Amino acid sequence: MAQKGDIVRFLNSVGGGTVTRIQGNIAYVEDEDGFESPVLVKEIVVVGHTAAPQPKKGPEAVRETSVKPSAPKVIEQVAPQVEEELNISETAEGDILNVVLAYEPHDIKTLGDTSYDTYLVNDSNYYLYFTYLTRADEEKEWTARYTGFVEPNIQLFLGEIAPSEVSLLDNVTIQYVAFKQGKIFAIKNPGDVSHHLDTTKFFKLHCFRDSVYFDNQVLELEIVHNDVPYKRQSFKNSDLLRREEMKKRNADRKPERKPVMKKVRRNGDIIEVDLHIAELVDNTRGLSNADMLNMQVDHFRRVMDENLKNHGQKIVFIHGKGEGVLKNALMKELNYRYKGHDVQDASFREYGFGATQVTIK
Repeated sequence: MAQKGDIVRFLNSVGGGTVTRIQGNIAYVEDEDGFESPVLVKEIVVVGHTAAPQPKKGPEAVRETSVKPSAPKVIEQVAPQVEEELNISETAEGDILNVVLAYEPHDIKTLGDTSYDTYLVNDSNYYLYFTYLTRADEEKEWTARYTGFVEPNIQLFLGEIAPSEVSLLDNVTIQYVAFKQGKIFAIKNPGDVSHHLDTTKFFKLHCFRDSVYFDNQVLELEIVHNDVPYKRQSFKNSDLLRREEMKKRNADRKPERKPVMKKVRRNGDIIEVDLHIAELVDNTRGLSNADMLNMQVDHFRRVMDENLKNHGQKIVFIHGKGEGVLKNALMKELNYRYKGHDVQDASFREYGFGATQVTIK
């Protein structure tokens, strides 16, 4: 994420300069002529930094060194290659932890006979070191199903559960530590969150519900909501004999990481729809500019069609500043296919120059 003093260039238009200040999701960039422009943080790319002050020499430098030992470098060793590959970026609301554990059936029409994929959703700007533990009621000890870390704003596949293994999930625990890499951050308390599951839910259709993180219906367990961990439940070990050791799982399937994608986001009574292509697809490889534009317009139409009966509903479409191609395509849709609705530029304070607000009539 850009910081004051960074040298940046604009992602969707020509130009750039030095970041002078950041307010919310708006960065103020000063060009070589001294002119300052407000730009959305997500629409700039850091290409360098202003020169750091030269180190002092002589006795004064020795005194400072003796008083101020160098900081530990452990955080710098955390998956820099993964961060670059996933193009991880922070969100305006991401400094508040929201973490979800979810089970997605392979075929929701055959509950009881189908397998379930397990995901941890890290909807925050923090890395999470975590362990995923389970225990059947008749077991005395816990089994670690996954240990590792998940990057900011990432949905991580943890493993596949066979129908015969569902009974082993009576108790589910996530232990976690949150941190940021290579930057200062507000510390979060380590978490130890447990759920006592009614495993019959895995075989009941009404227990699988829509989620902002998944296209399909899932069984979702809240781990952290707005920085508040789910209240830990107390467990009592039963006196029954322990079952046989669980069979080896997930031998042929490796962990998969993909960006967290929300269908829509609400800001009070306003629906926010981000039409940047990176928010709509995981990978743009093989897509032409025309293909990407068609996908963005199709998503715009889908949101409009879903809300045509919601009179008075305000929808903000975030299209970016760029060269105006996407915005012009949206205005053409609003002038012909969806004419009659109120259209205006969205709040500059919240969205910069790159968003259009539509009020359904």
